[in-house]
Amino acid sequence: MGYTEKQWRWRLAERSDLSSHVVHLTREAGSQNALNVLLKILNDRVIQGSDSTSGFICGSRKAVCFQDAPLTGVCQNVFYEQKYREANKGSKTRYLAVGLAFPKTYVYAKGGRPVVYDKTNIAKQYLPKDQHWRIVNFDLDDLKNIIDWTHEREWRVPEEFQFELDQATVLLTNESAYHHFVKLDTASGAALMPKLNGLVVMSRLLF
Repeated sequence: MGYTEKQWRWRLAERSDLSSHVVHLTREAGSQNALNVLLKILNDRVIQGSDSTSGFICGSRKAVCFQDAPLTGVCQNVFYEQKYREANKGSKTRYLAVGLAFPKTYVYAKGGRPVVYDKTNIAKQYLPKDQHWRIVNFDLDDLKNIIDWTHEREWRVPEEFQFELDQATVLLTNESAYHHFVKLDTASGAALMPKLNGLVVMSRLLF
């Protein structure tokens, strides 16, 4: 049974663990901090996909990753990642509380789909090769080496994600990041902020 869009939004509004948006988080890249990476994405109007060397993507196609979670849940994922890095020195920074949120219907229309959580070797048997970018390894057999990323409720878009600014909501860590973002946008002359769908300071969601 299907919903009308209005009924679908009502359904989501009744659930604190679901969202009508999906979130792409970013991190520093080389000498570029996360805010500069974000500004480049906004100026280019495109998020480039990761591959098997720069991310955890199966197969030969690149993919752009999103989390299908309310912003409070995204914040909790970020905080856990931070605690994990502090406890495991030298571990890779996967993402920070800096990124973009887009309507789920918008991402779906551009080819975005939920990933398939399963053992990689098994999923490859029932998915065609051109869909292997959707596979995320999931394995609970070894209790000393649990592989479970289902808390991210991941969506992916193959290759790259091109977007319009009026569909993008910017996510920033705190007030300091907000003021820095405003200064960078003003200095660049791009005047991105008036063109955006919105802006959220993530720290205000939990404190």
